[in-house]
Amino acid sequence: MKILMVCLGNICRSPLAHGILKQKVKDKQLNWIVESAGTGDWHIGEAPDRRAISIAKKYGVDISSQRARHFRPEFFEEYDLIFVMDRQNFADVCAQAANKGDLEKVQLFLADDIVPDPYFDDNLFDPVFQMIDKRCMEVIEIISKKKE
Repeated sequence: MKILMVCLGNICRSPLAHGILKQKVKDKQLNWIVESAGTGDWHIGEAPDRRAISIAKKYGVDISSQRARHFRPEFFEEYDLIFVMDRQNFADVCAQAANKGDLEKVQLFLADDIVPDPYFDDNLFDPVFQMIDKRCMEVIEIISKKKE
């Protein structure tokens, strides 16, 4: 299973989702690949936001070695699932889909809601971490049941 987490700049939400899910996958000894990217290209090559790194570290997840990447249409071929953090990212990713199969890989990370962008509000990093952490456990359970 190859999973891609996508947000706007690939420095806050998707690196957190990438790091949290990757840690949980490792802990459960699952043979999954988890990575992330952003629909915007202005942070390519940069580390995650220092606040994202800090909140992840507080909960035992190290995301400091991640580097921002820009979402590319080729990712539809590389990944089994593409989770996006909000509706604008959903629209931006879907706009790059070449066919129905590509579109079927794209889902809102929080099935029927969005992950708020904490970039402009320091107080959102902890609640966003908690939200992503909870959903990562659900994702593992859902995917594991489908594979049985």
